[in-house]
Amino acid sequence: MFVTRRRGPGDRQTFTPLLDGRYTPRYENTLACVFAGDIWRPPIDDVRLRAALEDFKRDGISIDDLMSQLRDMPYEDLDFAKVDHHRAIRKGFPEVVFGQGKTPQQIASISAALLESSDTLLVTRASPAAFDAVKAGPGSDAHYDELARTIAVDRRTDHVPTPGVAVLCAGTADLPVANEAAVTAELMGCGVERINDVGVAGLHRLLGYLPILRKSTALVVVAGMEGALPSVVGGLVNTPIVAVPTSVGYGASFDGL
Repeated sequence: MFVTRRRGPGDRQTFTPLLDGRYTPRYENTLACVFAGDIWRPPIDDVRLRAALEDFKRDGISIDDLMSQLRDMPYEDLDFAKVDHHRAIRKGFPEVVFGQGKTPQQIASISAALLESSDTLLVTRASPAAFDAVKAGPGSDAHYDELARTIAVDRRTDHVPTPGVAVLCAGTADLPVANEAAVTAELMGCGVERINDVGVAGLHRLLGYLPILRKSTALVVVAGMEGALPSVVGGLVNTPIVAVPTSVGYGASFDGL
C-alpha cells in the first residue's frame, strides 16, 4: 500500500510503509526508487533528456542527432536483442542480462549498449568466455564471480550501500545460487551479510547468527535437500523471507533451481 499526497503542480509525494508502521517519503517526479527507506536514483532519468534538449537549444547538436538520441532512450535495436534503456526508470534498476543461451558476442554487445547509459551492469548465468568478451569491450572493469556465474560492473562513485539484507545458504553446495542472490542485491544498492553452511543438521551453527538475522530487514534463505532451513529461520525471526529451493541433494526439493 502507498499513501500519496500532492505538494504542488507536478509534484506528487508518495509514502512507502515500513515494517513499524512509519512512512518514508519519495518524490515521484525525481524518478527515484526506495531501498529500505533510502532513495537511490536510477542512472537514466530526465537529466539525460534535459541535457540533450539543452544541446539542441544551443545548436550543439543537429535535429538528426537529437532524434537519434530520443529514439535510443526507450530501447536500442541490436537486431538480435532490443536493449531496454528505460528499465531503470520503470523498475529502479537497469535491465539484467540473462546469459544462458546467448553467445559471448551477443552478451558483449548487449552489455556495451547498456554501459553507454548506465553505471551498473549485471549478467547472470554467464560463462568465462562471455566474461572475456565483455572485458574486451567497454566493460574492461567488469568482475566475474565464478560460483555465482555473474558478470558485474559498478561505476557508482558516491553510492553508500543500504544495510539490512542477509543471504543464508544451508550447505556449501548451495553457494552458487546464494552468491547470485548476494551479488544481485549488492549491485541493487544493498549491504549484504553472507551466512554460509548453516543447515538444520547442525542448528547450533545458525543460532550464533540470530542477532544479525533479527536486525535484518530482508532475508534470502537458500536450501536444497528437504528445504527445511527457511521454515526454521521463519520461526526465529519476524523478518520477510525469500525462500529459495535448489536442486542440490536427494531430498524432496522438487528439483529446485
